[in-house]
Amino acid sequence: MNTMIGYDKCTTCQKAKKWLEEQNVAVTYRPIKEQNPTAQELAQWLEQSGLPVKKFINTSGQLYRSMGLKDKLDSMDTQEILELLASDGMLVKRPILVTDKGVMPGFRAEQWQELLER
Repeated sequence: MNTMIGYDKCTTCQKAKKWLEEQNVAVTYRPIKEQNPTAQELAQWLEQSGLPVKKFINTSGQLYRSMGLKDKLDSMDTQEILELLASDGMLVKRPILVTDKGVMPGFRAEQWQELLER
């Protein structure tokens, strides 16, 4: 089962949802603000994605800026970052597409298409 984790007010999430509908891809939608991913889920997704942990961080969010994370992340290990992300869904890059074939944070149609075709 495919799951899209997103935020309803996020325009990129809205575009991703529309793209999935246009591609006739069935997904379960999970609102990130109400159902924040746990550190364990994030660790699993990180492993499945094969991406660096920084790809899961919402660097353009207000919370990221207000917490001054740009200067703090380099001194944190992966587990500390995952726990930080699990503390507030607004710190997590979205949307995230979770499939049994892999995980992709952020929306780029070509990358999502490739993941879905694996």
